[in-house]
Amino acid sequence: MALSRAAARGGLWRLGAAARSPPRGQMQPQLALGMSRSPVRSQGRSLSSRAASRALVAAVAAAARRVSARYEQHLERSFPRFYLLYSTFKTGVQALLLEVQEIRRIRARMSQLQLSPQQLPYRDMERLRQFRRDVLKIIPIGIIAIPPFANFLVLVLMYFFPRQLLIRHFWTPRQQVEFLGAYDCRRRASYPAVLRELARAARSLPEPQPRQLLLQLCAQVQGGARPHLAQLLAVRSLFSGSLLVLNRLHVDHVACYLRGLNSTHLGQAECRAWLEQWLRLSCELQASEASLLAHSLVLLSLNYGQPPE
Repeated sequence: MALSRAAARGGLWRLGAAARSPPRGQMQPQLALGMSRSPVRSQGRSLSSRAASRALVAAVAAAARRVSARYEQHLERSFPRFYLLYSTFKTGVQALLLEVQEIRRIRARMSQLQLSPQQLPYRDMERLRQFRRDVLKIIPIGIIAIPPFANFLVLVLMYFFPRQLLIRHFWTPRQQVEFLGAYDCRRRASYPAVLRELARAARSLPEPQPRQLLLQLCAQVQGGARPHLAQLLAVRSLFSGSLLVLNRLHVDHVACYLRGLNSTHLGQAECRAWLEQWLRLSCELQASEASLLAHSLVLLSLNYGQPPE
């Protein structure tokens, strides 16, 4: 009887232990839930720390922008001349960085497509040429600044000779108008020689009627008048396969490439009218008539901006 009671008690004890402890290979629900939540909590802490760091960086950047804006306002009120130089330098650095990125894009495209500079579109080719000229202008400044305490000399030279030593990104708005006007005057100084050479070459042409039309056109432009588009199209045949084709012109005559329209003293309507005339002419001409296209920029822009006779 006592044995049976002891056995019964042992069986009850085993049942209670079995109820309290899970079978082998299983885990208590509370322990399993706690272990499953620990990676989520660590990931949440990582995300919250990243968000906090980003918010801190954004707050510091906003504070720096506010301080910079107040500093620039103080400079503009108290030192307007220095503020002009400061803003010009700041804008110039930004423009130069954008220019470097664009040059990298052009060079990457050249390398990818195996293109030479002559195969690029005109704008890209002109950008490469201008960037190379800017780099050549910067090199002397870098050489002068190598010795110790030579920075002050560089600043003095840049102040007194900005057109010769500074690239266009660091010119003030007033300097841009002044310097571009000086370059335009230098370019336009070659226009009369181009017209004289064109008239001289026209006298050697065999066709009498087109020759007379070209001579009248040259005389009209030399007299200060602006030619019409129909006058240029009337002599287009003379610039294809004759003495006036590009590869047969004298080297001084091909100063024709140093061309352009100075828009600093012109209004928007005048610039638009000149460009529309140029586009109409360029769409009408063939590839073999490129010589007339080059000459037309001299013929069209020499007296442009002046009242027609």
